[in-house]
Amino acid sequence: MDLERDLARIAEQERVLRFTRFDADTAWELGGRLRAAAEARKAAVTIEIRLAGELLFFHAMPGTSPANADWARRKRNVVELLHLSSYAVGLSNRRDGTTLEQKLSLDPRDYATHGGSFPLWVESVGCIGAITVSGLPQREDHALIVQVLASWLGASQAALALD
Repeated sequence: MDLERDLARIAEQERVLRFTRFDADTAWELGGRLRAAAEARKAAVTIEIRLAGELLFFHAMPGTSPANADWARRKRNVVELLHLSSYAVGLSNRRDGTTLEQKLSLDPRDYATHGGSFPLWVESVGCIGAITVSGLPQREDHALIVQVLASWLGASQAALALD
């Protein structure tokens, strides 16, 4: 894994995977697509979609535990604070040899810079929330979200996938 290449690709994902509108119905359908994609991988994940601090979709698949919901909360907190994917923040910190605790005095019990939470962007509005998945290895949590968003938004999954 090349950190700089991954960070550049994630920045491209965040630039391309943006909505023209997003509401509760969008969250519900998107959550269902994430669930179906996880089932297709025979994976058990917890899925959370929040808009402006409000929980619009939550599903804990059989095989997950309350720990997955807690990981989702911690990863989502990173996205809501920084408007960047939790994986990008974690990779940046690894590259720079630092942590959010060192940089911003944030408690790791509440902020996890592991892959699996992605900012919800609406064109001409900004970051309005987060989509979070927990249950797979962090790179796969991130990839699951990107795959579903790319499909939804008509973007090339191959062009946006991490190597």
